[in-house]
Parts: sequence; structure tokens; C-alpha cells
Amino acid sequence: MSDFNNQVIADFNANGGKPGGYFAGAPVLLLHAIGAKSGAERTQPLMFLPEGDGTWYVFASYGGGPKDPAWFHNVVAHPELDISVGDGTTIARIPVRAHVLEGTERDTIYAKQAGLFPQFATYAETTTRDIIPVIKLTRR
Repeated sequence: MSDFNNQVIADFNANGGKPGGYFAGAPVLLLHAIGAKSGAERTQPLMFLPEGDGTWYVFASYGGGPKDPAWFHNVVAHPELDISVGDGTTIARIPVRAHVLEGTERDTIYAKQAGLFPQFATYAETTTRDIIPVIKLTRR
């Protein structure tokens, strides 16, 4: 997975935050989280759902896998982090605070993402986890 992620990150940076390939046309950000154990910065490209007020939602789908992705544990351990977003020309690094959503709020946001990108509905159907976490990122 890291070779794939490294290529997406390189493409993101080369194209002003708008990678092509698998993510062509999809909103992608770079999550710069601090490792829960290592303390080192870890960068992860993620699809996101933007909200007009400067809020971004990311989804710990792990492709519908049986466990939460490592980056999710990093975000829970260190909820103050940065993201990079781009408009196709420039990339901005933005300090944010992460909050894991629960209940109806989580369900509503996940359903919205699954409606826009059907693979998220498939992830929810195929995972053996109870839910796929949804993380709200807000400027700090």
C-alpha cells in the first residue's frame, strides 16, 4: 500500500492537490498525522467530503477491511494535526482538530459520502467491523 500511497502523494503534489489515476475527479487531501507510537509524521492521501464552512470529513474505510487503518489510531492519539488541500494550482497546509463522529451525525455523513461515491457503500457492506469511523476535521 505504501508504494500506491507514495505515488498518489507525488501526483497530488505535482498537480496542485488534484491527483489523477484512481483518484481522478475525487476530492483528495493529505492527512499529516503524528504516529501514535513513533511520534513521527505520517502522511496519508484520503478522499474527503468537504463542507462549505471549512470542515472536512474523512473516512477510516480501509477499503472495507476488517480493522481500522493505522492512520485512524494516530488521529485518535493526536487529534491536532495538519491537512494539505489543493485547488489544482496551489496546495495549502491547514492546521486542524479531529473529532470522531458518533450516532446519527456519523450515519448521516457516511450516507452522504456513500451516495456520492458508491464504493463507500460497498466498504460498509463488506467490512466485519461494526462501523467505519467518520472523522470531522475543523480548522484550529
